[in-house]
Amino acid sequence: MFQLKLFFQTECNTLPKEMDRLMVSFLKASAQNYSQDFFDGLYDKSRSIIKSFTYSYYLPGAKFCDDKVIISQNNFVMFFSDANLGQVIHFVNAFKLMKNKVYPMNGNSMKLTSIEMQKKEKIEDSEIVIKMQSSLIVRRHNSEDNTDVYYTCEQDGFAQALKENVEIFLERLNLDVSTEGFGIVPIKGKKVVVSVFGRNTDASIGIFKISGKPELLNTLYLAGLGVRRSEGHGKFDIVW
Repeated sequence: MFQLKLFFQTECNTLPKEMDRLMVSFLKASAQNYSQDFFDGLYDKSRSIIKSFTYSYYLPGAKFCDDKVIISQNNFVMFFSDANLGQVIHFVNAFKLMKNKVYPMNGNSMKLTSIEMQKKEKIEDSEIVIKMQSSLIVRRHNSEDNTDVYYTCEQDGFAQALKENVEIFLERLNLDVSTEGFGIVPIKGKKVVVSVFGRNTDASIGIFKISGKPELLNTLYLAGLGVRRSEGHGKFDIVW
């Protein structure tokens, strides 16, 4: 098990407030530059595709302003992981092709300068304590009227809705992984409001205890928790 650590250098020390738009754009460009088949397997709009990867950032000294993020250095780091080993190998090759290419963003530009592979220890326990590295978004969708209800860790129904999100994720990826015993308990969690493609959305951050079979926990460790994982949400690290 491993994750990728991607180092980006920027032209100046400002980033767009909507980092999700920027990085989804970069991921799409990387996939398409590598292979049209690879791109279509992830982003073909004619199909409803659920993705098995997630990512988070380290933005040094970040100050979040109304319309931008100011960082203390002209660089930032992205941590990327994927529960599909074959797919992550394709991403490694795709990212290598993007190295040192200038990628534009509003009033700035960035380039991928380095890629590291970091080993992640396999989870052997059925209960772990985690810290969210990016916000956890939990959603229940009503297909009858096409509406969404978002749950935070401060609300009743949060744990059950998250379990449903996990079950849908596994079902749509055709992964035969049991959710028996899965649960989440906030230890030091709190509600936050995050921008998801320009829309303010209720989410949670902090420290949580999650339980489940080790196979499930290892899958979630690489794929992330909740929804919007492939847009920079739901990635966590293990505290103990």
